[in-house]
Amino acid sequence: MIPYGRHEITQADVDTVIDVLQNQFLTQGAQVPGFEKTVADYCGVAHGVAVNSATSALHIACLALGLGKGDWLWTSPLTFVASANCGLYCGAQVDFVDIDSKTYNMCPVKLEQKLVEAEKQGRLPKVVVPVHLRGEPCDMAAIAALAQRFGFKVIEDASHAIGGRYGTQKIGACQHSDITVFSFHPVKIVTTAEGGMAMTNDDDLAQRMGLFRSHGITRDPALMTKPSEGAWYYQQIELGYNYRLTDLQAALGISQMQRLDDIVAQRHLLADRYDKTLADMPLTLPQRGKTAYSGLHLYPVRLQLDQIDVSHREVFDRLRSSGIGVNLHYIPVHTQPYYQGMGFKVGDFPEAEKYYAEAITLPLFPTLTPKEQAEVVAALKTAITA
Repeated sequence: MIPYGRHEITQADVDTVIDVLQNQFLTQGAQVPGFEKTVADYCGVAHGVAVNSATSALHIACLALGLGKGDWLWTSPLTFVASANCGLYCGAQVDFVDIDSKTYNMCPVKLEQKLVEAEKQGRLPKVVVPVHLRGEPCDMAAIAALAQRFGFKVIEDASHAIGGRYGTQKIGACQHSDITVFSFHPVKIVTTAEGGMAMTNDDDLAQRMGLFRSHGITRDPALMTKPSEGAWYYQQIELGYNYRLTDLQAALGISQMQRLDDIVAQRHLLADRYDKTLADMPLTLPQRGKTAYSGLHLYPVRLQLDQIDVSHREVFDRLRSSGIGVNLHYIPVHTQPYYQGMGFKVGDFPEAEKYYAEAITLPLFPTLTPKEQAEVVAALKTAITA
């Protein structure tokens, strides 16, 4: 089976992790701050706060921004559920903004229209979470302009997008956002086995996120309510969580970051080959913006169902049966039973639903060989033939 995504662990990665295993600290040592600095320096941002998953990073980002009961968080319906769930974790209410039909990202025009109506109703969002689906950057300049106009905070869900750029700025620089979140899950662009990181240029937000990831505990005398009682002393000053990353994971992340640019460049070569070999098939291929550089985590194609005599489900099943481990990213969040229990229904966000009815994610990872990629293309051609 050729999977849709696959991590690559080199001997250098292995050696780095073994070195940590043979040293004193497996957690809360020097590797985590080293990893945070590596990613922050790469992105050109002041702070990175490493945690055990991108979901945790989204949660502490919302907490640091003060999201709570009575507030609203808006995100894209075309994402993994964590982009919305992070708002619910904080007691906030969640809503969605439909996608652009070409980029598959949150549509700035629809966002503006929804904000205008929300302002009239007195229910503007406190936080908006645009998602860089497949690694393709959202129109962050437009979203940032709306944030300034309507007074909301912005968390970029860049789980798919490390190594990409928006204009001349690296994704993660927080040029147009308060916080940017990365994922280091095994199928993502670089991995720490599991993990995430929240990036920010705001010193206070970084400090608050650092507290929330570790039980709300501090050893900083400047943050304590009374003088320290000794070298052992700490205080819990927030209700936090155990979201810490281990030194083993951080060491793996530092090693993987050394080849990030090469990894993304290889993904672009593979996507270019797909673009050429799939061009004559009844498919809509994913677009890449001319002023942006995608992290290219995913390569989803959309079936032109009016031009083929087989269904979306049949094509998917045929590919799986032929050994091609395709997937579908994503089931629109508002159609999940949990969210339908809140009143969302099919038809609320038609562009996301149309995408879901047509999309299939093809295999894309740096070690995908030309032979394997040719097998994917041949299997897809066969699968769409009645």
